[in-house]
Amino acid sequence: MNSIRKVAVFGLDCAEPSLVFDRWRDDLPHLRGLMERGTWGQLTSCIPPITVPAWSCMTSSCDPGALGIYGFRNRADHSYDKLSIATSLAVRYPRLWNILTDHDRDSIIVGVPGTYPITRPVRGCLITSFLTPDINAEYTWPPALKKEIADLVGEYMLDVRDFRTDDKQWLLRQIYEMTDKRFTVANHLLESRPWDLFFMVEMGVDRIHHGFWSFMAVDHHRYAPGNPFENAIHDYYVHVDGLIGKALTRIDAETTAIWVVSDHGARTMIGGFCLNTWLMNEGYLHLKNPPKPGQKFDVKEVDWSRTTAWGDGGYYGRVFLNVRGREPQGVVSRDGYESVRDEIKRKLEALPDHQGRPMGNVAHRPGDLYKQSNGVPPDLIVIFGELAWRSVGTVGNESVYTFENDTGPDDANHAQQGMYILARPGGAAAGRRDASIYDVAPTILGMLGLPIPGHVRGRSLPP
Repeated sequence: MNSIRKVAVFGLDCAEPSLVFDRWRDDLPHLRGLMERGTWGQLTSCIPPITVPAWSCMTSSCDPGALGIYGFRNRADHSYDKLSIATSLAVRYPRLWNILTDHDRDSIIVGVPGTYPITRPVRGCLITSFLTPDINAEYTWPPALKKEIADLVGEYMLDVRDFRTDDKQWLLRQIYEMTDKRFTVANHLLESRPWDLFFMVEMGVDRIHHGFWSFMAVDHHRYAPGNPFENAIHDYYVHVDGLIGKALTRIDAETTAIWVVSDHGARTMIGGFCLNTWLMNEGYLHLKNPPKPGQKFDVKEVDWSRTTAWGDGGYYGRVFLNVRGREPQGVVSRDGYESVRDEIKRKLEALPDHQGRPMGNVAHRPGDLYKQSNGVPPDLIVIFGELAWRSVGTVGNESVYTFENDTGPDDANHAQQGMYILARPGGAAAGRRDASIYDVAPTILGMLGLPIPGHVRGRSLPP
């Protein structure tokens, strides 16, 4: 007989499994306690493993191709300059709280990326995520919840205003303030609202990784032993563990399945690969005028009559082909499309790193990853050096390798493997069992006795 009546999910964006399961396990008593009475393991993320689309992939069990969301920004059509931000409007498949609402079940949703704007009221309450413009926007459901939050914590923090900054002491204070306010609000809702599903996401883990990884990671080229922030990430993990522990006191462990999940992991960023500079060097991309050093790539500066492909920067690389009849000034014929794409793929995957060693790049065709590719997918999704390198979109660089981030100070890249811990009511230690990000939603639906949609990509994890 199913003893589960509720499911509580603590999402920690970018939480790194090696830190939780191995390096700092003894320092995280509440997470360790959940592990000791449940199942835990790596949670393989989607490709690409980035916050948007990963949380929507997790909560819908649909991949980026089905969602048509390949990153924060996506091509809105096949023109060169029209981009759209992936908001809740882009998510066409139901997520967990939508399904619960359809079955008259209550949810508390706090900070899950991809929930702004609120276009479909949830049964229960919802607070949107860091992609909300600011707290002047309608960021809560019901709308009256906004005043309740202000009375509780003052100015609620949707995100750290600028986590790519050199002012590390300020950044650390901001991360702690944001996290404490989010958990204060979450605890208040746990105590004051009915719920069958509680699902919160804390962004502070991601922000502290990007801001402080080089102070901790001995394999980072800027690491200096004994620096003043060497324990910043460790101490924050301990703090979050304590906050989760306090939240658990508000949850009935006899009837509630408890999850801790991350959408992806984190790893040391060696440097950046200047994708558009490389495309120019290889003769695929031509500009109207010679670029200045480190110039930001601008599609208005491209000579499209001579350009075969261009790229986009970020934690992974996107390559787009300039296809005749698809793009406004396309030059690649439909018949020649596959051979050009395969040629670029082959060259990218053969690239050495800055020391002449194999870089280990993988350039994915969307059709090899997804059963369908909705929206406007990249022609190639490029993972540089197993995510040890990010994609840099600037042009005019002396080298295709750079060790300064083009979007501001950033020490870490994402890792393909996130983490999960699952403690069921009355459960005994089941040990390690790795899973997929797509398995979370069907497992939760099964726990709550709700139907699992036929379109899901994942499977329900066994008891």
